[in-house]
Amino acid sequence: MEEKLKQQRANCLKVVLFGPESTGKTTLSRQLARYYNSVWVPEYAREYLQNKWNNERKTCEPKDLLPIAEGQMRVENELAQNTDTILICDTDLLETKVYSETYYLGSCDPLLEKYALENTYDLYFLTYIDTPWEADDLRDKPNHRIEMFLAFQNELIKQKRPYVLLKGDEKLRFKEAVKHIDKLLKRKDIEFHQ
Repeated sequence: MEEKLKQQRANCLKVVLFGPESTGKTTLSRQLARYYNSVWVPEYAREYLQNKWNNERKTCEPKDLLPIAEGQMRVENELAQNTDTILICDTDLLETKVYSETYYLGSCDPLLEKYALENTYDLYFLTYIDTPWEADDLRDKPNHRIEMFLAFQNELIKQKRPYVLLKGDEKLRFKEAVKHIDKLLKRKDIEFHQ
């Protein structure tokens, strides 16, 4: 099982969209991948949980967290081999860890936590809650957005992860994200040519 959660080496930069549900992560990650003509790693949990909802009319339970984490890393590791520039990740295992601790169990499976902390990314984009709530089959905590946002922000600070807070409308968030990704790509290009 450990190998299923381990991040494989890749020759690309990796950025993660990170934050509470219904804060525009998927929309922005798709836009960024399209803009950079690169690869988007979707949130595996959405597919997994939508199938569960359709088949059982059940939402996420603690027993789902490890299969979700394994699926997320399988997809990320496969797609990371398809680019040598930038990989745009809709989520990561650190986000699953936050959900486990704040939403489901009050703790995190030790194996999930190990890889959530070991897997590395070049930059996180923390999405703020100033976007309209969009209900769907899976989203169920519209009144807990600030608590969840603070849990995500505190985890980034605690783990000393590099992050940029994205606020405002879709265009403003996109512009800010592009500015920071361009800096990363420029730095990567300089390091590559040295």
